[in-house]
Amino acid sequence: MKLRLTLLALIICSALQAQKHFDRFNTIDIRHYQFEIELNDDNDKIEAKATVTVKFKKDATGFDLDLTSKTDDKGMTVSAVNEGDEKVSFTHNQGKLTLNTTAKAGDIRHYEISYSGVPATGLIISKNKHGDRTFFGDNWPDRGRNWLPIVDHPSDKATVEWIVTAPSHYQVVGNGSLVERTNLSDELTLTHWKTRVQLPTKVMVIGAARFAIQQAGEVSGIPVSSWVYPQDRQNGFYDYALAVEIMDWFINHVGPYPYAKLANVQSKTQFGGMENASNIFYMEASVNGQRTSEGLIAHEIAHQWFGNSASEANWHHIWLSEGFATYFTILYREQKYGKTAAAEDRLTDRNQIIAFNKRQSVPVVNTAIENYMQLLNANSYQKGGFVLHMLRKEVGDQVFWQAIKTYYDQYKLSNALTEDLKEVFEEASGKDLDQFFQQWIYTAGHPDIELNWQYKDGLQVLVDQRQNSTFQFPLEIEVIYQDGSSQRETLQVNKEKQAFSIKTDKKPAKIVLDPDTNLLFEGKVTGR
Repeated sequence: MKLRLTLLALIICSALQAQKHFDRFNTIDIRHYQFEIELNDDNDKIEAKATVTVKFKKDATGFDLDLTSKTDDKGMTVSAVNEGDEKVSFTHNQGKLTLNTTAKAGDIRHYEISYSGVPATGLIISKNKHGDRTFFGDNWPDRGRNWLPIVDHPSDKATVEWIVTAPSHYQVVGNGSLVERTNLSDELTLTHWKTRVQLPTKVMVIGAARFAIQQAGEVSGIPVSSWVYPQDRQNGFYDYALAVEIMDWFINHVGPYPYAKLANVQSKTQFGGMENASNIFYMEASVNGQRTSEGLIAHEIAHQWFGNSASEANWHHIWLSEGFATYFTILYREQKYGKTAAAEDRLTDRNQIIAFNKRQSVPVVNTAIENYMQLLNANSYQKGGFVLHMLRKEVGDQVFWQAIKTYYDQYKLSNALTEDLKEVFEEASGKDLDQFFQQWIYTAGHPDIELNWQYKDGLQVLVDQRQNSTFQFPLEIEVIYQDGSSQRETLQVNKEKQAFSIKTDKKPAKIVLDPDTNLLFEGKVTGR
């Protein structure tokens, strides 16, 4: 009972952290965004109009959108807000655009917001490695507000369309399907993209650059394309073509692809890759003609299911996005390259988790973090992924894949918290997983084991947990004998200090902890 109450308290704490967002969600639901953006080569100022479709959940006299105010020479200035032919009064300061409008519960209204300015971030306007001017959206986690009037939170999803007017030497990529591309004049081209399903704002973006574009293939009726700088055309098409087989694997193992296309885009993102829905942006160096970015491509494609479609309900549960993408990259590599390669990946991840924990020992779901960029750490990625692997070992492969498909199907195009994942796995496995999630997700650290053995009337083993909290886990050991033979035993560890006896008539030469890298721990072996 104490364990359940502790877990409940952590969930309530996480919910309270997001209360300021949920208060707004109790009033409005954004159904659709239409962004009309004008780009130019003379300066970094954008001219824009956003049409925001809002459904009111209750009677209201106004609502807020997130939009960074102008400070010095950066930020956005709103010139007008209209509902049809009627002007709507508004205030815009401290990053909040407040629309003073009266509405009844159930009303669906459309507001046109005219604005302009130079984005401080969110839309990155710069030059690529070849010196060519580029425009790339880079919204994660909540930087979209720097150039778009939105509810900038992962749990408020909406459909989106982009109508971008840009100099004609640029090609423009955006979320969803291409609706229109029109040469307005010799100098300007209009490009229109539109989604049919809802997205979180963190992955609503456009990219505009000089591109070479190739249709790399089609998977289950979904077109897969490569967008690379013309100077990198040959290498980029070769490197990004890997996406076709990767996407096929995910469709077969998780479920139908949730979007209309997959465009793999060489870009100026500050990240190694950014999983924008249906148009992934990769760092420029991902193209080299040697296919060294296969793991990166698999990671970002995994996000199309986990993070984009089934999204974390708030940022503190980001491991439901990054941990999934990390582990599913390993699962893809396990299928392609074998179990040894996957074990090597997990060993690398485990070492990174241990190193991070020595610098900062915090739980995976850490509601104390307010700067969301700090969530991009080994806890969210490598530890989250390792927890999924241990969960797979806990319930078995068949139940694991059944639960994964159920979880995705239940929360696709929606949002989930860690508790939702736990409940799906409990139902699929018939197991109580409170202890598992409490120690691996809500407790800081990991087991630090010292195993001492001696050979006397058989093999006597003492396992000592040296970390602050006592964990419960299966510890597999491999006993290697002096004649070269070996045997494996699984010790069910659930106490701070625990003794085990293993029948054998041969003296061991050594004992290896966790020979297949299935457990997140650090430790050493002593004995004679």
